Amino acid sequence: MMGKNGKTGSRNGDGEFGAHNQIAKGTSIKGDIKTEGVLRIDGTLIGSVESTGKVVVGPSGRIDGAIRCTSANISGEVKAKVIVKELLTLQASAKLHGEITTGKLAIEPGAVFSGSCSMGGVIKDIAEKEKEQALAEKSA
Repeated sequence: MMGKNGKTGSRNGDGEFGAHNQIAKGTSIKGDIKTEGVLRIDGTLIGSVESTGKVVVGPSGRIDGAIRCTSANISGEVKAKVIVKELLTLQASAKLHGEITTGKLAIEPGAVFSGSCSMGGVIKDIAEKEKEQALAEKSA
C-alpha cells in the first residue's frame, strides 16, 4: 500500500503506516529494541522495547526489562516497567509483574497482574517532562 510520503508499507491497528516487526517463538534476544512500527514478540526479550506504535506480546512471548509504547496487548509473561500512552490490554493468559503507567487499562478475567498501576493524567505529566528534557538537551 502506498503511503502519503510515497513509501510502501501496511497499516497498523491505529491506521498509521509503519514497520511490522516480529520476534518468533524460539528466538531469544538480549538488548534494547527501538521501532516506529508495530512489534510482536512471541519469543524472549531480555532488555527494553521502545515503540511509537503498538507492542504485542503473544502467548509464548516473554519480556524481562522495560516497555514504552503508544499501545500494548499482552498475552504472555512480562516482568517490566510498562509505560503505555494510550491503551494497555492484558489478555486472559497474561502474567505481568511490575510497574504500569498507562492512559487506560483493560484486564480480562484470568490475567495475573502484580505490582503498581498509575492511570490517566500521569501520562500527560510524563509527556510534559519528556518535552522539557528534550528542550534542555537541545539548549545544552
